[in-house]
Amino acid sequence: MSLKEVAFKPIGVIHSEHALEEKTPIQSVFAEKSLGLAEIFPEYADGLVDIEDFSHLYVIYHLHKVNSARLLVKPFLQDQEHGIFATRAPWRPNAIGLSIVELVKRSGNVLHIKGVDILDGTPILDIKPYSARFDHIQAKRSGWMEEVDDATANMRGKREYAS
Repeated sequence: MSLKEVAFKPIGVIHSEHALEEKTPIQSVFAEKSLGLAEIFPEYADGLVDIEDFSHLYVIYHLHKVNSARLLVKPFLQDQEHGIFATRAPWRPNAIGLSIVELVKRSGNVLHIKGVDILDGTPILDIKPYSARFDHIQAKRSGWMEEVDDATANMRGKREYAS
């Protein structure tokens, strides 16, 4: 088997209130009041047919501000190093981000979304509908994240602390 380089072409762009990485909520659960737009480029607009029937969407995007990958990182929620694949930190070998957002409404090729933890100007790679029937799983383990209490997660997730 031959592995080749993979390239993606953006299908759209995120418009959000988040201009600075260090002030952007860490996960969409900490951005519940943050509104934004997912502008899908006109050539992909037909792919949005029936999307308004879903309440939530997965947005897959390119972490375009990440300059270098790291294999060991201190995640936002803890001051201890972990392997990048055991975290949701952005400094990944392939700078791909994933967020679950609420779909408020569709206006043509623009999706009005809520719970946006994505930087303004971020290129969108794909959108998939969230399905409670297929995507909701009861996790048995959450690794080191179980060590972080709710108050700390809430404070750090909303970036309400001095790092």
